[in-house]
Formats: sequence, C-alpha cells, structure tokens
Amino acid sequence: MNPSTILFLVISVLVAGGISYFQYYYKAKSLLKVTKLLAFLRFLIVFGILLLLINPMIRSHTYEVQKTPLAVLVDNSSSIFHLNAKKTQQDICQKLLSNSELKRKFDVQAFAFDADCKPLNKTEDITLKGTQTNLEAAAKNVKSIYKNTKYVTALLSDGNQTTGADYVFGFDQENKVYPIVLGDTTTYLDLKISRINVNKYAFHKNKFPVEVFLQYAGTKNVQAQFSIAIGNEKLYTEKVLFTPEKKSVVLNALLPANGTGVQVYTASIVSLEKEKNTYNNSKKFAVEIIEQKTEVALIAAINHPDLGALKRSIESNAQRKVTILKPNSISDLQKYNVLIFYQPNASFKSVMDSNAKLKINSWIITGNDTDFNFLNQQQQAVDFKMASQKEDYLAVYNTDFNLFALDDFGFEGFPPLENLFGNITVKNNLIPLLSSRIRNVDTGAPLFAFEENLGKRNAFLFGENLWKWRAKSYVDTKSYEKFDTFLSKVIQFLASNDARKSLIVNHERFYNYGDALEITAQYFNKNYEFDDKAKLTISLTNKKTKQVKNYDLLKSTNCFKVNLDGLTPGSYSFVVKELQSNTSYSGNFEIIDFDIEKQFVNPDLTKLKQLAVQTKGAIVLPNQVDAFIKQLIDNTEYKTIEKEVVKNTPLLDWYWILIGLVVLLGLEWFVRKYNGLL
Repeated sequence: MNPSTILFLVISVLVAGGISYFQYYYKAKSLLKVTKLLAFLRFLIVFGILLLLINPMIRSHTYEVQKTPLAVLVDNSSSIFHLNAKKTQQDICQKLLSNSELKRKFDVQAFAFDADCKPLNKTEDITLKGTQTNLEAAAKNVKSIYKNTKYVTALLSDGNQTTGADYVFGFDQENKVYPIVLGDTTTYLDLKISRINVNKYAFHKNKFPVEVFLQYAGTKNVQAQFSIAIGNEKLYTEKVLFTPEKKSVVLNALLPANGTGVQVYTASIVSLEKEKNTYNNSKKFAVEIIEQKTEVALIAAINHPDLGALKRSIESNAQRKVTILKPNSISDLQKYNVLIFYQPNASFKSVMDSNAKLKINSWIITGNDTDFNFLNQQQQAVDFKMASQKEDYLAVYNTDFNLFALDDFGFEGFPPLENLFGNITVKNNLIPLLSSRIRNVDTGAPLFAFEENLGKRNAFLFGENLWKWRAKSYVDTKSYEKFDTFLSKVIQFLASNDARKSLIVNHERFYNYGDALEITAQYFNKNYEFDDKAKLTISLTNKKTKQVKNYDLLKSTNCFKVNLDGLTPGSYSFVVKELQSNTSYSGNFEIIDFDIEKQFVNPDLTKLKQLAVQTKGAIVLPNQVDAFIKQLIDNTEYKTIEKEVVKNTPLLDWYWILIGLVVLLGLEWFVRKYNGLL
C-alpha cells in the first residue's frame, strides 16, 4: 500500500473509534453490560464503511505451474483407413494421451485434423471419414494457439496432403515436430494418375488440351497403356514406359469437343503387372462444352500494368477472350460483347461515337491520364469536375449492392486506386458497388458503380492500379481465384442484356466428390431490391435413384446459401423456389466419383522426413513410440516452470465484507432492541 492509503486507514480507525466512543460512552447516561459490545460493533460498522469508501488495493501472491505444451495432431482423413493404419493410430494415440508421466511433465492437448483442425477430447472421436487432408491448416492452428510459447508437436499422419500449401513450411521451425509415420513404408509397384489439368469449359467443334501427370513406384521396367474415353468410346491412347529412373511422365492430349453440355471423361492407365491399389489407375474429369465465347475489347491509348492484369484475370475463365486494341486501330466493334475503355481521351472519339450507335455494353476506367472534359461529352451518367492534383482513393464496400451475387472478399483492405482529385457527380441512377474514401474521410462519391438503363449496361471504375488489387488478393489468399471470380461476375453482368430476373441462382455444372458444394441465390422484389425476408427452399433429386431431399436456404450478407456437402457421386436436378411468390429456378449438376484419399499406397515418408529435419525433430515409426515417449519424459530441455502471479484486487471485489457489514448492522440492531435502547 502507498503512504496515502495507510494515512486514510489510520484516520478511519480514529474516526470509527471516535464515533463509537461518542455514541456509547460520552452521551450515555449510564453504562450497561452490553455497552462495550455495542461500541465494538459500531466501531466495526463505521470502520467497514470507511474502508469500502477508501477501497484500498489488496495484493495477493499465488504460484502456478507451467508445463511445456505437447500438441498431439491426429490425422482424421480416410487415407489412414485405406492404408490399414486405423488400429495402429488408435493404439499410439491412446499411449500418448493416457501416459501419466507424460501428462505430469507436459500439458498434453490433442487435435484431430482433415480439411480443418479441431480439438480432440477422446480417441473415440476419430472417425477417419475426412475427405480432404490439410496439414498446413493444422500447423497454422497449433502455431496460433501456442504463439510465443515453446512447445512440442507429435504428428500422427501418413503425410499425404490433398489440399493447402506445403505443410513443411507451415510449422514453426523453432519448435520440434516428431512425425509418427502411419502406414506401410514398404515400396509396392504402383501406377498412378496423380493430376489432370484441363479447363472447365471448351467450345463446340473445337479441340481442347488435357495435361496428365502419371507416376510410378517400383523397381523394374513397366510398360503401360494410357487412354482417355467418354463412355465406351476411346478418344486418346498412348503407350508409356516407366523405369526405376523414369518414374513420372507428363502427357498432353487434344480431345475433340463433339457434344454439348457437361461431358464426363475417364482417364485410365493399365499394365500387366499386379498392383496393390488400382483405384488410382483411373480418374474422371468433366468439361462443359459451350457453343459461344464472350469477346471483350480492352481499348487503351497508353501502356499500363492494369491492361495485363485485366486480360489475365478475365481470361482465367475460358469462356472469355480479351483483345487489347488501340482506339484508332479498330475496324469492327460488332464482334465484341463488352468494350472496356481504359482511361479514354480525345483519341477515343471515333470508337465511342460508333458505340453510341451500336449500344454495346461498356466499362469505363479512369485514372491520371484520363481526359475528363472529353468524357463529360461522351456519356451522361456522371459529371466530372477534376483538378490536376492526384489523389489516392480507398474502397468502402456497399452491403446493399444487389445487381449480382458478390461477397466482400476484402475490398476495404486493398491498396488505394489513383485518380485525379475533384468532384464526381452522379446524374443517372448509378448503383455503387464501392464508394470512395480519402484516408479516413468518406467522400460519398462512387468508386466502382454500375448502370442499367433500357437494356444497356455500363460500369464505371474511377481509379487506376487495379493490378495492385489482384496482387493483394494473391498475397492474402495465395491464389488469384477470388479476384478473378469477382471480375468474371462483372464481365458476366456486362455481357448480358437480359432483363433482370427476380430469382438468380449461382451454381457450378459439376463438382468433384469431396469438394465444397454450395449453391447461392438472390431474390429481388418488384423494385429490384434484394429481399432479405424471402423464404427460399431447394428440392434436390438424384436422377438415378429418384430420391428427393428438401432444404431451406439460409440468409447470408447479400444472398441466400445452402451447403450440400456429403452428396454421393451422380447426376442431380434441383428446383429453387421462393415460397411467397412461387417464383422458381430449375437446374442440374453432376458430382464426379473421385475420392482423392484413396489415391495413396504408402505414407509420404520423404515429406515427413523433410519436416522433421526442418524443425530439428525426428521421424518415429510405430514400433518406436514407447522409446519416443521415454525420450520426451527424460528430455531436460523441457522443464516445468513455477511462476509467481501477483494480483492486485480492489477491496470492493471482496463481497464478503458487504455481507459482514449487513450481519453487524443486524446484530447491533438486535442487541439494542433486546436491551430497550431503541
């Protein structure tokens, strides 16, 4: 306690004593037997009240024992079951979690992982039904839980990862990882189709490329036959020779796109040799054959990184083709579905005048090299009054945007776009997707907006350096997919002149078994405003078994969603219906039979050894687990620490003092009443 608190406590004792003396001795006409008791009770009551008013801080000292954390990561994917390692895994997990000496030295915590990572309370919760293995997610989960802490990791896995980034670099290199290898490490002869690269879409009567990666495990020369077929018709065959030195082959095939719609192909490899696992000898893939392609003209008078970023992003969808043109070199606009005017100036006059007659949907992007006076003459949606000074504009997402389904994937965290400083006045009914902000000040002006007027659609982006957004999206997600999907939806909106529908449903035409299967929908009222009170249901029918399942779509930020994970492979049709208006949408999709967890014959011992070396741990085989546990127990590097915890608590938090005061007040009243002093 500080000196001032001690002084107040002394004063409180004197005041309480003075009040007690004054009431029961100085003013008393005669002293009774209970006077001393009453004076003492009054002293305690007054002192207790003054003590609560002073509210001194009470310091307490406690000691707690800190053990080194031992994270036990248990692989819950079905590949463990297919490698016949279920019993081995359960026995090892039981040994680690029930060893009393290990628990005495370490804070043992278990986690089960497949596509994600969750705490594991008991070994019975290990189902081995995970359809994907993401070791990187497990590594990040443990690293975040034990941040700034020294810990040990025991990894019970076959090391076969099917999704996520390289897990070797996902674990903290400063903390040791001991991979406990599950599965038979004996090398068996095995032929495998490890990967097929193919675009989702192809165009009717054209040929589309397929890239196939074949792998071989074995110690002798093997000749195999590879083929790609659709139904019973073989479209491509090739003989492949594998040797102990040549264990992988890459094949490139051109297949004809004869049918239309979703076409399912089967790639297979066979040989005369006997294999332990033949499931990975064939693999299905699907391609949607379409009859037309969206042509996009990207018109620019200057060179800028945005042009390359736009072209790559839009063409990530094989249905789209982007041609970069100079404004004075265009002979025919009619073959294009969408025009992108990048930073227009006076040289764009002829092409923009031509489009005024053709009425092709367009997207205008402005920037530091834009001639805004010229742009004011060429369009009627926006009026620009711009200075010569440059400014950085940050994005603010509009949650009420409803022209098409779009989730906010981090717009407000993107780098600013550059544009000239000035006033942007909206004259027509523009619908903003993003508004602009200068540092912490909202301008109220749009940054990215859309116009739909008499069947014609236009978009406006007021700022250059869109390439930085694509780069930032890649840094955040390790993929361009989210940004490219965003631009794909923008082009899809601009490429269509159809009247807006009240019910819009988004879904893929085919899915691989085990992939996330989510269908989203939007419902609009008569004013084309998103109706978040709509009641949407989906009726799903398996075309082969005729089994029907019904689900409700749940409301998200600006759409309704339903998750259909767990469906068996096959063809499905569905109907989404809005119950109040009876508006409906019909569609279909196909789930391709492909279980990636069945592809493996052996654990990935090479990768697990690399992880052990990277973290200065060691590989542990199932028959070495007892020795590994003893090694951990005897290891002097991991010590139990006793830590003193000093805690300052205000007296008001001690509720029993209030209870004591109430008891003392009641006791004093009772004694006075009993002795006739009231």
